[in-house]
Amino acid sequence: MLEYQVILYTEGSLSAFLPGGGRVDPQRFSAFINGHAKKGWRVVTMEREQRRTLLFWSREAFLIVMERAAQSAALPSAASAQAGKRVA
Repeated sequence: MLEYQVILYTEGSLSAFLPGGGRVDPQRFSAFINGHAKKGWRVVTMEREQRRTLLFWSREAFLIVMERAAQSAALPSAASAQAGKRVA
């Protein structure tokens, strides 16, 4: 069984006001993705979009869908489910 996580990744709002700003830093973004990969997450898909900041500025954002194998402790096992049933 898999579990999924949806993340909206953006840089700080202040970068949108700088000349040439509003873009995601590739090194920080890679570090972010690699940090989740170390926890077992795998990128399934991502979408890039421009998000409006205040009235005239915009900044880049990524919507990322990640998946990993579900933690076994979080899921009830079939044996424990059977043990909880009454037998008539």
